[in-house]
Amino acid sequence: MALPVELAPGITAYLRGVALAELPPSDGKAEAAAADLEWVLANGDLVPRGFRRGTYRALARAYATLGRLDDSEAALSSSGYVSLDSTLPTIATDYSLTILDGFRFCQRRLLELAPNVLVAQGFDFGDFAFVLTGDRIVAIDAGTSPTHARAALQELRKVSDLPITDVIVTHAHWDHIGGLSALLDSGTRVMAQADFADELGIVNESGVAFRTFFGPEGKESFQLRPDRLVREEETIFLGGTEFRLYPVRGGETRDALLIYLPASGVLFTGDVVMPFMGAPFLPEGSAEGLFEALELIQRVAPRLLVHGHTPLTEYFTIQIVPALGEALRELHEHVLEGLRAAETLVKILRRNVLPDVLRSSPAAVVAYLLMRENFVKRVYHRRSGYWKPDGEGIEVFAPDEWAAALALLANGRPEAFVDSARTLVGRHDDALALRLVELGLHRFPESHELAELRQQALQCLRALHQQLNVFKFIVYSEWAQSELAPVD
Repeated sequence: MALPVELAPGITAYLRGVALAELPPSDGKAEAAAADLEWVLANGDLVPRGFRRGTYRALARAYATLGRLDDSEAALSSSGYVSLDSTLPTIATDYSLTILDGFRFCQRRLLELAPNVLVAQGFDFGDFAFVLTGDRIVAIDAGTSPTHARAALQELRKVSDLPITDVIVTHAHWDHIGGLSALLDSGTRVMAQADFADELGIVNESGVAFRTFFGPEGKESFQLRPDRLVREEETIFLGGTEFRLYPVRGGETRDALLIYLPASGVLFTGDVVMPFMGAPFLPEGSAEGLFEALELIQRVAPRLLVHGHTPLTEYFTIQIVPALGEALRELHEHVLEGLRAAETLVKILRRNVLPDVLRSSPAAVVAYLLMRENFVKRVYHRRSGYWKPDGEGIEVFAPDEWAAALALLANGRPEAFVDSARTLVGRHDDALALRLVELGLHRFPESHELAELRQQALQCLRALHQQLNVFKFIVYSEWAQSELAPVD
């Protein structure tokens, strides 16, 4: 993920160290590589978060070149890699994904982002917060599972023993309400937006099969009746602290609730600016709701945005909101023009629209690129129906039917599938290779070569999407049965 150099004074040392570590021993650069990478680890405040895994792995390689095998093994263990095998996918992100804990964006930490505003990051897929007031604590969301919420609560108790009297939920998604039971005590009140029950119904009625997304407790069917529903903008005082509540349709769910703390200038946005325009597993999300939310954010004009997930808080800052909104409106019009011309989704996506407004707002480019593909798909599917302009959806074929048709082209030879898939992987057409291999396995389930190519394609797709598409990374990791250990 591209980072402006002026925001990352230590990035040069990181890039130089990683590059030097990969050079052959005969070049004699391993000592310089180790020095750079050791400096990166010792000066974490000068390097953007998210580079520790890559640093440790490169350091393990440099130490191995220098013959410092014990140090190499220790650095490799800290990186979460199982070996220095160059055929393994290059995973540079500090994310972790395990059956035990599910997906986490970073190491566990309870950050004070503003006075008396503590945000729990890395305990769960979703972030949640605690606002310390004069005589109580108000929680914002609760994460995915009671186990993870209790872990954050243990850290909170090192700071304050005040009771949690209120929990305000930003929306009804499982990764924000799943841990509620761990925060509730007798008399604890739960507040939510007025459309909470309708959105919760969508969540409960939609199936999600990806276990690694949630951890071992899996997705549950939630039954929650908030004690208070917010139907319009209002101001409340809890423990002497002012909370302004703003219900919006949001860019992800129609039950979005924004929470503003005027005293500290912090606005909790939940997932209204989620790059996926609604969870990809659920029938929700709208461009119109997103635009309304962005306009509201600009009207409130907070000092700091705290989103429901760590990378969103880091990249979707208040400073980029005006340019991001303008760029997405232009993209929206491009999609509508394509729909009016009966263009296919693929044709619209391949335009790779990059609005001119981003030239004067480079900080908004990464956020826009994170959203572009998902935004186009969501707008297109909401307006195009299930019979598409290219005929997709008119007839539906099972995988074994497609496999049988392709087997005819291959003259019944599994080698034809293998050769074609290997060519596609060599061209880095990994998604297409995966589809072909899986169809081949329908016809030739005993083919070890096809099974190996499937795993190779999945590992390449994991590496490709590790930064720009978290949900794809989760899905491909689960299909590959590959975990990603936490960074030390």
